[in-house]
Amino acid sequence: MSLTDLHDKRGRLVTEARSALEEIKANTDESRASELEARHDKIMAEFDKLDAMIKREEKLAEAERRAEEIRAKQRPIPQDGEARGQDNGSAPEYRMVFAKVICGMQDELTPEERAVLRQGAAKFESRVQTGGTTTAGGFTVPTTLASFIDRAMKAWGPMYDEDICTTMVTPSGNPMKIPTTDDTSVTATAHTEGTALGDTGAKDVTFGQKALDAFTFDTDFVRWSWELNADSIFAMEQLLGDLLGERLARIANSQLTTGTGSSAPNGIVTASSLGKTAASATAITADEIIDLLHSVDPAYRQSPKARFMFNDATLAVIRKLKDGQGNYLWQMGDVTAGAPGTLLGYRYSINQAMDSIATAKKVILFGDFGKYYVRKVGGPVVGVMRERFWPDLGIAGLIRFDGEIGQSAAVKHLITA
Repeated sequence: MSLTDLHDKRGRLVTEARSALEEIKANTDESRASELEARHDKIMAEFDKLDAMIKREEKLAEAERRAEEIRAKQRPIPQDGEARGQDNGSAPEYRMVFAKVICGMQDELTPEERAVLRQGAAKFESRVQTGGTTTAGGFTVPTTLASFIDRAMKAWGPMYDEDICTTMVTPSGNPMKIPTTDDTSVTATAHTEGTALGDTGAKDVTFGQKALDAFTFDTDFVRWSWELNADSIFAMEQLLGDLLGERLARIANSQLTTGTGSSAPNGIVTASSLGKTAASATAITADEIIDLLHSVDPAYRQSPKARFMFNDATLAVIRKLKDGQGNYLWQMGDVTAGAPGTLLGYRYSINQAMDSIATAKKVILFGDFGKYYVRKVGGPVVGVMRERFWPDLGIAGLIRFDGEIGQSAAVKHLITA
């Protein structure tokens, strides 16, 4: 299915989902209403899968384009008749050539590598033996290993992203102070002609200070054997490094979301102030979300980093909500134009570190996330230790960061009853 077809199907799914909700009226039977809601949820689940598929297809197309550019640069010049072997001039080994074939790199084989592959294939004989039994021939049947690893995935969230918050990268972890002031409640007064200006000090500016430290988190060592490092068709060091990098990303987002602020970052949920308390412990309404939005001062709502934040389960609930005029709060974006989905005209971020709807949970944030400061000490570090575990190897990751809000009124939360 082409990308155009995928985009068309994506739009149809939203129409079908909304059509299901439109059938629910005030006099709709409860069982029928439940059936229609279940249908809506099923369609939107397919919508999310399709959204992810579109992103994967676009990413794959870009990767294929880059790979083709690299191959074009690496192709030998036709006039160059010189044999191209390995860098050290030695003949390529059969196992290395076989690994390249398994990894889908047949088009990149040199003439020498193709010759080695043909010679290796010629050594195998075809006899009336069976591959199902080891001694009858099964030992000669090679195990086919896919050239990829199926990795479990789990979204970790956006709080380490400089496009969401205000980030600062420092070379060292010395304490950093952020001066603050809140002069919003102070105004000027009417002046009477001929009278002296007041000088009581009652309207002096009051300053405050927020501190950003550098809290360190690590992954522990992951060890792997020298034999595995040599025999695996995968680059174990790179694979493990990627996985540990994701671990560091998960802890960073978790701490910057719900960190206690005591010997830890002051997470955005913890640091936010109350904007709206829902009437129910198990549900939220459209009016309550609108109240949350307007609990934040318009000065913050005008910021380019103003947005909502909630987890995916809460988004599923919000997608069904309408305002007083029957308009859905959630609006589908346009992937082709790079326009994201919106809620009440504002962008939103999915953060799986936030709570789902339950009793007394802060389930939605709204405000100017640019007022939340993330201090990064350098970047995440992933290092390999060879001598300590010799002949085996070990890899571990470290990350140092902190987070704090400048003004708690900039970001507010909706909490359930």
